[in-house]
Amino acid sequence: MLKILGAVLGGMLVIAGCATMGASAPVRYSGGVMVNSAGMTLYTFDKDAAGAGKSVCNGPCATNWPPFKASADATATGDFGVIARDDGSKQWAYKGKPLYLWSKDQKPGDRTGDGFNKVWHVVPQESGSMRSGY
Repeated sequence: MLKILGAVLGGMLVIAGCATMGASAPVRYSGGVMVNSAGMTLYTFDKDAAGAGKSVCNGPCATNWPPFKASADATATGDFGVIARDDGSKQWAYKGKPLYLWSKDQKPGDRTGDGFNKVWHVVPQESGSMRSGY
């Protein structure tokens, strides 16, 4: 019953008291920031223009800041979109901004990339959005 109600209300799937986006956007909030399904913190890059539909972080940048990859058949839902990368792969975006991981975050909950070079930032939980944690 909770699964059906959660899916109907705002596209969220509720499992054992945990709110997470459906299969189209595999994220949740933990500790007040957006994380992937493995609990690793997601970041945005100030040099990416919101809504541009592309990432400017390629090559060595993408080695340090791996794109938050989307499957080839992933589709946009709500604030989550899918962009095509220069290499042809797909990447998740939130409110038009591509999402990334940070290579130096070693375990779930690490946020060592927040504020890096004053251009990399965690995605904070907005009030009234998804509940935090599992």
